[in-house]
Amino acid sequence: MATFISVPLKKSSEVDLVKPLSKFVTTTYQGSDEQGEYLRAVEELNKLRKSALGRPLDKHDSSLEILLKYYDQLCSVEPKFPFSENQLCLTFTWKDAFDKGSLFGGSVKLGNGAFGHIKDTVLSALNREPTMDISPETVGTLSLIMLAQAQEVFFLKATSDKMRSAVIAKLANQAADFYGDAFKQCQYKDNLPKEVLPVLAAKHCIMQANAELHQSASAKQKKHFGEEIARLQHAAELVKTVASRYDEYVSVKDLSERINRALTDAKKDNDFIYNERVPEVKELENIGKAALAKPTAITPPLSQKFTDLFEKMVPMAVQQSMSIYNQRKAETVNRLVGTMREATNLCNGVLASLNLPAALEDLSGDSIPQSIIEKSHAIIQQGGLQSVEQLIKDLPELLTRNREILDESLKMLDDEETTDNELRSKFTQRWNRTPSGDLYKPLRTEGANYRNVLDKAVQADHVVRDRFNTHCEMIALLCKPENELNAAIPSANPTKTLQGSEVVNVLHSLLAQLEDVKKERETLEGEIKAVTFDMSVTFLTALAQDGAINEEQLSLVQLEQLYGSYNQRVQASLRKQEELLGQVQTSHQEFSNLKQSNSEANQREEVLKKLASAHDSYIEISSNLREGTKFYNDLTEILLKFQNKCSDIVFARKTERDELLKDLQQSIAREPSAPNFNVPAYQSTPAAPGAGPTPAPRTVFVSTNLCASYYQVPMGYSPYAYGQYYMPYQAPPGQGYPAAPPTGQPYPGYPQQPPQQQPYYPQQ
Repeated sequence: MATFISVPLKKSSEVDLVKPLSKFVTTTYQGSDEQGEYLRAVEELNKLRKSALGRPLDKHDSSLEILLKYYDQLCSVEPKFPFSENQLCLTFTWKDAFDKGSLFGGSVKLGNGAFGHIKDTVLSALNREPTMDISPETVGTLSLIMLAQAQEVFFLKATSDKMRSAVIAKLANQAADFYGDAFKQCQYKDNLPKEVLPVLAAKHCIMQANAELHQSASAKQKKHFGEEIARLQHAAELVKTVASRYDEYVSVKDLSERINRALTDAKKDNDFIYNERVPEVKELENIGKAALAKPTAITPPLSQKFTDLFEKMVPMAVQQSMSIYNQRKAETVNRLVGTMREATNLCNGVLASLNLPAALEDLSGDSIPQSIIEKSHAIIQQGGLQSVEQLIKDLPELLTRNREILDESLKMLDDEETTDNELRSKFTQRWNRTPSGDLYKPLRTEGANYRNVLDKAVQADHVVRDRFNTHCEMIALLCKPENELNAAIPSANPTKTLQGSEVVNVLHSLLAQLEDVKKERETLEGEIKAVTFDMSVTFLTALAQDGAINEEQLSLVQLEQLYGSYNQRVQASLRKQEELLGQVQTSHQEFSNLKQSNSEANQREEVLKKLASAHDSYIEISSNLREGTKFYNDLTEILLKFQNKCSDIVFARKTERDELLKDLQQSIAREPSAPNFNVPAYQSTPAAPGAGPTPAPRTVFVSTNLCASYYQVPMGYSPYAYGQYYMPYQAPPGQGYPAAPPTGQPYPGYPQQPPQQQPYYPQQ
């Protein structure tokens, strides 16, 4: 029966996948339709892991299928969740993020490729010293062993199928080469079991013997009887070597008997019939090789029945690209909308400075212009002065709340980093984990960005508050009843002669066109905000084709396609407004020249201008304050997520810190308390006859620490004393002992002083 080297399975314990993964899903996909589906998928993943944990004990193909499905699911999940030390941290028993490494051992077919995958891919991602079982030397050796054993399986299958002897010989010869390579690789390695090296050496000889045996059969078919005998003799020598050196590990009894029978028959036939010369082994033609076993690339999915639980979830690279794309899209929308709003405010400001359209409606000189009445009603409907004052009052509270959340988040990082630095200074090189300062750099950068955003928001709040203070008096006037408003506006001499004049009609027409322009902008703003496009498909396609995403190029091209036409319409609207305002200013100059100017008329016109400007400022201030309130509330949610992120990583670091401290304490406790020293020569040299009593033998304790071999000196031991202090002495019958306690008195009751002891030296 073939002897194969097996690799012990790595064992793992329970790990809570549900809590961290569910938290990420809840935070990232808040309010989306996929959230519930992803949360259920997290539960299924946890069940799949629990099922995989118990399968290594069940040696069946169905158990291997479970392990492969779990591995495939891990490979699928890995790019979709931010698994890292400073984001979504999952700690497995042996190493972070290497839950996949223990799932390959169940298949010889995958063994070589699996160990090669660990060596070439996994270890490069490990930012610390690997454990012995996944060190580059170990996995490299195991990869060669698995390759040799896979080749041997092909040899056994060919033998069982009774293929041609020449083919079987080539398969065996190749297996012998593979075993030889594996033997050389682990010849000077002490991190593998001691049985591995002799088994590999034996297998190398056995496969060579099998190759010679089957090649001898091929030579017999070709009637090369001398070659047949030479190969059988060489095979017999190889088997004899195995039996004499490695019989404890591998049995070659059946193979030896088979070779000896064939050799006996061949010699008999050659001696009596053929009489061919038997060549030397070095004269024989080399046996060919046929390598059927090749490293199997680990390319998921490995399971034929695999179904991705998170099929709809896009990889993190796509999620990050989508986040940046959404920012670019928001910037584009805000730029277009902001440009139109600035143009509208400019138009309103110019008309207010010209007292239009109030000047055209105030030709009587003693009634409130209709446009002013409409502006007053609009302000009152929106809550008037009190609503703006309340919004302004609420802003500092919202700002303070956001600052407190941000400060508390950064304080958690500061406190943990301080503790980490103190422990690193205390334990120096033993504190071998990533420094908190390096780990927290992305979070601190994110926190600095939030701080900068808050500072800019404070400046914007001051601008809005100053503008409100400038116009609050006129806003309050517009909030009054119509009769009080009319009384507050100075009266002037009527200019009814201008009613129906050509210049007034031109101004009315121009103002109507400007109103149309502003209405078109409102419609255009709604269209711009309503534009939607699923960019994830584009990013997924790019990732599948190129293996990477050029987010900037793809986003800019797509945004130009989506908003290029809207940008042209915005620019056309700006040009049309500029043209109309120029015509309005020209016609207004002509209108002003026709009016009979006096001080009362000027005062009235000035008040009407302020009222119109106050209305426009009120609308803009209200909009700004509502946007500011929404901004602070949205920022609060973002900062709470940031706080949770900081809290999670700090908690994970504290857990890791406690475990590392525990390991260090245990390591320190196992260290020797005294240095090694040479044992006196007399303790290892037999005493001469009559040389006096022999000192008590020294008690030796072998350390359980595998990393350092040393002997620990027992407490209270003196190398020149007869025995240890304060220990009872049982004298042999008939032999006295100096300063012994009285007969019948127990030693512990005797005065606790060491007896008079003489150092032992050889007699002169």
